[in-house]
Amino acid sequence: MFSVAQTMGSALCCKCGIEMPPNAANMCANCLRSEVDITEGLQRHTNIHHCPQCERYQQPPGTWIKAELESNELLALCLKSLKKLNTVRVVDVGFIWTEPHSKRIRIKLRVQKEVLVGAVLEQAYTVEYTVQDHLCELCVRARANPDQWEAVVQLRQHVPHRRTFFYLEQLILKHDAAKDAVRIKQMEQGIDFFFRKENHAVKFVDFVGKVAPIDEVKRENHRLVSHDTKSNRSNSKYAFSVVISPVCREDLICLPPEVSARLGNLGPLMICHKVSSSIALLDPFTLKQCFLDAKQYGRSSLQPLLSSRQLTEYIVLDVEPVSSEGGSRWYALADAHVARVSDFGKNDRCFIVRTHLGNRLSPGDYALGYDLYGANVNDIELERSYKSVDIPDVILIKKSYGEKRSRSWKLKSLDMEVDDGAEEKMNSEYEHFLRDIEENPDLRFNLSLYDDDGEEVALEEMLADLDLAHHESRDDMEE
Repeated sequence: MFSVAQTMGSALCCKCGIEMPPNAANMCANCLRSEVDITEGLQRHTNIHHCPQCERYQQPPGTWIKAELESNELLALCLKSLKKLNTVRVVDVGFIWTEPHSKRIRIKLRVQKEVLVGAVLEQAYTVEYTVQDHLCELCVRARANPDQWEAVVQLRQHVPHRRTFFYLEQLILKHDAAKDAVRIKQMEQGIDFFFRKENHAVKFVDFVGKVAPIDEVKRENHRLVSHDTKSNRSNSKYAFSVVISPVCREDLICLPPEVSARLGNLGPLMICHKVSSSIALLDPFTLKQCFLDAKQYGRSSLQPLLSSRQLTEYIVLDVEPVSSEGGSRWYALADAHVARVSDFGKNDRCFIVRTHLGNRLSPGDYALGYDLYGANVNDIELERSYKSVDIPDVILIKKSYGEKRSRSWKLKSLDMEVDDGAEEKMNSEYEHFLRDIEENPDLRFNLSLYDDDGEEVALEEMLADLDLAHHESRDDMEE
C-alpha cells in the first residue's frame, strides 16, 4: 500500500502576478487590502467625557471611573466606547503619545477580519478621542451646595501608621459599604465619610463595628444649620466620632495583671496575630491563645507595647524544635539562634530565643522581631507588676521574605481627597501593606485582588510568583 504526501499548491495573484497560497479571492494580501477596507464603518473619531473637578472619566451610561493618562484602565474605557468593534477581531492596541494638555487621546488598533473563505486580512488604524470637560453628578451637586451632607463619620486610630485604614478601605470596597457617601476625605489620623442622610451614617458605623475593634463611638448633638419658621423645617448636621482600637496585628502587648488573671494567667507578653471585630492574642512561648470581643476589650484597655514600625530584622543561625505539644500546622515551638542583621561586621552578638515560628523558620532565613534587648520600653505595668518575670531579649513576629517583588495583581482604591504632603509617606506604608497581603493567607481571604483588566485574581495565581514554603490555609490559622 502506497501513501502519497499531500502538498499545498500555489497560485498566481490575478492582479500583480506574484506566487501565493491559493484563496477564494485569488489575490495576494496586498492586492486584497487595496480592494477591501476591513476598518470601513468603524469609528475613527469620538468624544470622551472627563470631570475636571474629581479627575474621573465617564463610562457610559452613568459610571465615572478614575484613570491615569495612558493607563490600562483608560485604554479599556476607550475600547468600550467604540461602536461596531465586535465586527472585527482586535489583535493589538496601544496609545499614541499626545500632548497632555491637547485634550486629545489617540490609540492605534490592529484588527483582523475574514473577508472571504480562507482569506483573513489584518489592518491597522487610528482612533482619536476628543476629551470634553463635563462635571459628574456628584461634583455638580457639590458645587451647587457645598454643605449638602447631613452626617459625617469620623474614623480615627491613634497610631503612627495607616495599616488599619488600608485594610479597612479594601473591606469597604468589597462590601460597597461607602456607596452612599457623597465625599470621602483623608485626615492625618483617619478618614472622614460624608453622607446625605443620617441613617446612611448609622449603617456605615454598624459596618465598621463588625470588621474592626472600636474603642468608642460618640454621636455629637446635631448642629442646626437652618430653620424655616413658615414650614417648620430644619436643616441639621450630625457627627459620629468612631475611635478604632490602637492594637494592630503584629503588635506586642503587655497584659495588665488583672487581665492576665482573668484570661487564665496568660502572658504577660502577647502577640496580636489577628484583628477583626475581636482581637486575637497569642502567647509566643506557650502557643496559648485568647480572643477578646468588643466588651472584653473595652474593659481591658489594652495598649501596644511595641508596634510593627519598631520591628528589627534578624538572621536565623539555627533552629531547634522544642515540642509538638500544643502546636498546629501554623505554629510550633522552637529555640532559635538569631543575630541582628545590623550587627553583621560590627560584633558577634547573637540571641537564643523561644519562638512560635518553629515550623516556618530554617537556618539562613530572615525574620522580623522586637528587640527588647536594645529597646527603651517605658511601660508602667511591665516595670511595676512584672519585676520578677524574665523578659526575653528578642520576640520574633514573622518570617521576612525580602525586597519588593513584581506583582500580577493590584487593589482598588476609594475615591477620596488626599493631602499631597503625605503622599510619599503613604506610598512607603502602602508597600508594606501589599507585602503583608502576599505573605498572610488570612488577609488575602477577606480581600478582592484584580488584574490589569479589572478581573478578580484567584489566590493560586497570586501565589505563583511568591515562594511561601510553609503556606497554610485559613482553616489552619484558626486552629
